[in-house]
Amino acid sequence: MFEQQAALFIYAISPVHVGAGNAVGVIDNPIQRERHTGHPSIAGSGLKGAVRHGFQALAGDPQLIDRLFGPPSESGDLHAGAVSFGDAQLVAFPVRSLKGGYVYATCPQALARAQRLLNLIRIPVGWANLRVAEGHCRLVNQALLSADRLHLEAFEYQADTAEELEVIAADLAAKALPVTAEYAFFRDKLAQDLVLLSDTDFGYFAEHATLVEPHVRINPDTGTADEGGLFYTENLPPESILIAPLLASQTRTGKARDDWEGANGVMLKIKNVIDGKLLQVGGDATTGRGLVLTRVVEG
Repeated sequence: MFEQQAALFIYAISPVHVGAGNAVGVIDNPIQRERHTGHPSIAGSGLKGAVRHGFQALAGDPQLIDRLFGPPSESGDLHAGAVSFGDAQLVAFPVRSLKGGYVYATCPQALARAQRLLNLIRIPVGWANLRVAEGHCRLVNQALLSADRLHLEAFEYQADTAEELEVIAADLAAKALPVTAEYAFFRDKLAQDLVLLSDTDFGYFAEHATLVEPHVRINPDTGTADEGGLFYTENLPPESILIAPLLASQTRTGKARDDWEGANGVMLKIKNVIDGKLLQVGGDATTGRGLVLTRVVEG
């Protein structure tokens, strides 16, 4: 039984490729997506593996790894880990804007799911239940508009103001990003440039506005491109924001009491190591992919 809960906010610093493992369209290496929404996601097992892999590099005690995450499968002393990561779901997605460079797009569905998760893990938030029609948007920053219209990519949206969205944007910025000088620009931009789209319009961008990069497979003997070696890899774009549950229990090594750690201690050890730190998630690490900032928010 997990006795301590927290929210893990994930802010993409670089393109992030967490592969789906299969391709059904023109993209050879697509990213993971939720089946029912089509939104990009990151499996909890991948998050746990990334934190385990980077635990020592992030100044964690290597002697705690097996106790917190569980021993390797080949170990003769198997037991469950004391930390669990749930799947990360999308909260806000960067979309190119005619003014302001880009906006943080979200939708009622994404906000409602994030609020539900926060409330379930005892982080009460009172975000308003906002609605918006297709072809319309709600925003805070009027400077993003041309006349009364918002232009995102090749699409035009009729804009409506929403004071309640300003409260949500400020709260999200405070939770998702550290209160340090290097993130001040992004905190302020998230608080000002959060835009609410309909679930349908947001779903379109979440599916079609990801970063798709062409790659060429090089023949090691000739040093030139292999015939048919062109392939495409999909990435979650930088500035994307996701949220996942982080759960902790007491350690379950089955050993003597002096090896025991309570759920509060387990959560504290994880938070001290990953909160506000840069973590590498997913593939293509040698090309700078997968860099994310993690924030742990407790109730």
